[in-house]
Amino acid sequence: MKHSLKALVAACALALSLPVLAQDKIKVQWFGQAAFKITTPTGKVIVIDPWITSNPRTPEALRKLEAVGPKVDLVLTTHAHFDHMADAPALVKLHNAPFWGPAGMAQSMVFLGLTPPELTNRMNKGGTIRPFGPDGVKITMTYAEHSSELSWKNPATNKDEVHIGGEACGFIIELENGFKIWHLGDTGLYGDMKFLAERHKIDLLLVPIGGGQFVMNPEDAAYATRDLIKPKAVIPMHYAANRFLVGTPEQFGKAMGNSAVKLLTVKEGETVEF
Repeated sequence: MKHSLKALVAACALALSLPVLAQDKIKVQWFGQAAFKITTPTGKVIVIDPWITSNPRTPEALRKLEAVGPKVDLVLTTHAHFDHMADAPALVKLHNAPFWGPAGMAQSMVFLGLTPPELTNRMNKGGTIRPFGPDGVKITMTYAEHSSELSWKNPATNKDEVHIGGEACGFIIELENGFKIWHLGDTGLYGDMKFLAERHKIDLLLVPIGGGQFVMNPEDAAYATRDLIKPKAVIPMHYAANRFLVGTPEQFGKAMGNSAVKLLTVKEGETVEF
């Protein structure tokens, strides 16, 4: 599988005619569910929706914070549900890495003592940040059709509580060479996917396909990808991690049909390069 994946990625990079830098390649590693590590051309490491240590779909060898790598420069979360932020506080503290997420979620995390206030940043949809300087990575928060409650076990009472989690979102991440990755977060279909795609011209889409009562099913995800967003490449995510997520990559691929979008079916733990 290792050799075939390298061949697939090489073919993908050629087919997409992606921007080329003299620096390192773009690396995108999937840990399962919606957790990704993106290594930018200049070596910045961005982790999105980190649910790793207790994710049953993450390979055993990677189910520890140290496996994320020797450094993390930024932690993003699309919403406050456990399967998207479970390891965010620990990563923030371990690497002294800034956290960015929905405004209400960030406030709750500080108030509950989950993350240090000096590393915890509030953001709203439509907002844009350049966390590494004016010429570095550009990140825009986008809409997502989903909820965002923050569940927390109070250590003083040993009881579960529900706190404000802000509004669910996605992130469009424009790397130093102009390559754009859109992590949709957890979402259903919405018409402004087309508007945002026309505005930002997406190279790589990370799209949930698990269906059930929580996110798009494979057919809706394929429609969003093929007809609304039209990225150059797509990686399906957010499936099989629990019994409610019944959509499969095979169903997604079938629904995509003969689309010009390059479908990259990546297994948990694997890395693709561009």
